[in-house]
Amino acid sequence: MYIQVEKETSARQYRIATAVFFFISGLGYSSFVSRIPSIKEQLHLNDAELGAVLFALPIGLMLTMPVTSKLLGKFSSRKIMIYGALFFNLVLSVPGFTNSIWQLAFVFFCFGSARNFLNLSMNAQSVQVQKLFPRSILTTFHAIWSIAGSAGVALGNLAVRLHVPATYHLMFVSFLLLIATFLFAPKTYPDQPVISTQKKKAFTLPPKSLLRFSFICFFCMATENTMYDWSSLYFSQVIGTTEAAALNGFLVYMVAMTTGRLLGDRIVHKLGIKQMLQYSGWLVFAGLSTAVLFPYSIPAGIGFILTGFGVACVVPLIFSLAGKVKNTNSGQTLAAISTIGYLGFLIAPPLIGFISQASSLRVSFAVMIIGSVFIIWMVSGLKEE
Repeated sequence: MYIQVEKETSARQYRIATAVFFFISGLGYSSFVSRIPSIKEQLHLNDAELGAVLFALPIGLMLTMPVTSKLLGKFSSRKIMIYGALFFNLVLSVPGFTNSIWQLAFVFFCFGSARNFLNLSMNAQSVQVQKLFPRSILTTFHAIWSIAGSAGVALGNLAVRLHVPATYHLMFVSFLLLIATFLFAPKTYPDQPVISTQKKKAFTLPPKSLLRFSFICFFCMATENTMYDWSSLYFSQVIGTTEAAALNGFLVYMVAMTTGRLLGDRIVHKLGIKQMLQYSGWLVFAGLSTAVLFPYSIPAGIGFILTGFGVACVVPLIFSLAGKVKNTNSGQTLAAISTIGYLGFLIAPPLIGFISQASSLRVSFAVMIIGSVFIIWMVSGLKEE
């Protein structure tokens, strides 16, 4: 009896500690993104210059993927997660101190790298903790990330309204997250590295039969990262709101995405994965179209809400379908699909900046509608296992 209770207590402790690291990732990232408009204004950047700077973040993320993979083969996910969180929080405190576009680009590159170290390792840690529980808990971790993201946006909104410089705001968040890292690091799960004897390439492409999954992830992640980086600027530049009010666009998007992830499992149980994906594609299409056709605060806000609901569950559901494909290694398959998905994450934000500089930000968002059309079209050809 005592042993059983002790095991349950340990498992609960590991779950809470892992959830804290998901919270650290979500709050840190959204805090960072919420001050992009302030930093853009501080350095007097135009849309094209900001697009080029934003390009550095996913490049850092992509280039460190094989490095993190190798590290996770030699060290425990716990160790990489803790050091990744420390690196992540330290870089978070730096953006407000930059005084040139090159310094900012380097900080964005480091932030992308740090985010990759933290995110891959904390997901690996969550898989290990999942083994301690008879029922699924993985989606809860991702919902916590989204909740933290919404909290970060709300905090950023408050900081802007109170005219707190990005420097002090991000340093404050970094300090709090460093404290959380030190407090919960000892309570994380002491797993062992999974050492593989097979030599693998850094990046592998999925077979042709799974390319449909890959491109759905590509367009979904392109939309998701565009909303992270440009939603506030859409409200300030296209709709003409103040900087503080512009953050509301990002906030309603994050809240909608969080709510979608919290409710997603229940809805999928009733509708099925394919139908849920179809509805998701149509929600993204309707959301972006509304924001582009009616560039006013309330319609655009409703459009961002629909977009948040639309992108919420697409990638996890695609991973679920891909994992059921017969005669494939699920781990390698998901890694390959993620690689193409992250290309969308990488390409879209800077592309938005270049198109906006050549025409307008409203036209850039109109171009993103094409991606939702592709999602709808490709989902229609899926076969749910």
